[in-house]
Amino acid sequence: MAWRSSGSSSAELISNMMRHGLVNSPRVAEAMKKVDRANYVIDPTYAYEDSPQPIGYDATISAPHMHAHATENLLPLLKPGAKVLDIGSGSGYLCAVFHHLVGPTGRVVGLEHIPELVDWSVQNLDRDGLGAAIKGAQIIMVAGDGRQGFPREDAIHVGAAAPRLPKALVDQLASPGRMFIPIGTLSQSIYQVDKDEHGNVTQKELFGVMYVPLTDRRI
Repeated sequence: MAWRSSGSSSAELISNMMRHGLVNSPRVAEAMKKVDRANYVIDPTYAYEDSPQPIGYDATISAPHMHAHATENLLPLLKPGAKVLDIGSGSGYLCAVFHHLVGPTGRVVGLEHIPELVDWSVQNLDRDGLGAAIKGAQIIMVAGDGRQGFPREDAIHVGAAAPRLPKALVDQLASPGRMFIPIGTLSQSIYQVDKDEHGNVTQKELFGVMYVPLTDRRI
């Protein structure tokens, strides 16, 4: 139903995804409606299509329904005050959604290995009314290797496919914590990785996907 969920505005896009069962949580719907996707794409003409869009540097902004899947999967950990890491943060869109869920007492870190995209994402977030959140370090956009992560996160979203589960990211998950990550090369699947309060780690394969790989920048 994803291809039938496109709309003429952010609110219509989210409403269509709710009607088709792609968004189920009222909290996720409310947070996504606060973020105008037109501020995070190169061509606003296609902002409200439920499809991935290129944003340059061999990167894309994922389709809205994939952002919804990721947010709903991580929702149990996206409580006010939580610390969240978005690896391959690209345009900054999902960082904005996460911020609206964890609130001003939480912290969202966007980690992206293309410095130009980091700079652009900061501009996008500011244009979307989140300049104060950036100045207050509620949202932090960082240029760096996503495979190395960022210490002690309650929730981690990975927006590019890793060939195998990165140990560094598992180690950095809080207890309890959860990661949403595509894994694989020719064949890819989304995995839910949970760490319980005792540090025990479990993996659950959710569904097949096709993501760009988690790689170094081309020189």
